[in-house]
Amino acid sequence: MATMTFDTYAFVKELVQAGMPEEQAEVLARSQAALIAEKLATKQDLKELELCVKRDLKELEVRLKRDMKEMELRLKHDIQKLERDMKEMEANLKRDMKEMEANLKRDMKEMELRLKRDIQKLERDMKEMELRLKHDLTLRLGSMMVVAIGVVAALVKLL
Repeated sequence: MATMTFDTYAFVKELVQAGMPEEQAEVLARSQAALIAEKLATKQDLKELELCVKRDLKELEVRLKRDMKEMELRLKHDIQKLERDMKEMEANLKRDMKEMEANLKRDMKEMELRLKRDIQKLERDMKEMELRLKHDLTLRLGSMMVVAIGVVAALVKLL
């Protein structure tokens, strides 16, 4: 801080001429000089402060620009990584969907084959049952005819 000149002798002289005792005027002059030296800023002090503030602002601006550039680079990197991850996920999904589609087609073919086998078995079973039923009905009809002929023969003998 630049120093400011304060003429304590002239100040004391003026106070004494105004009627203040010299001892009091000297104490007042010393305290005023100390106050001015400690608390008051000169134009030079303000200019130096202004230069310091400007320098600090410039440094802050440079750091801020650098930090923003770094952040931009990190964001670009993160975006690229996300894009790669999304493409990988898309490829995995496509692969999984194709695999699921192939599995579904295979399962449907297997089901179709089982269904055809089951239908063929049912058709065989139905034909078999039809043949058994025809056989049973033929036997019953034959038995009934034998009984009916026997009844007719017995009736003919009796009459």
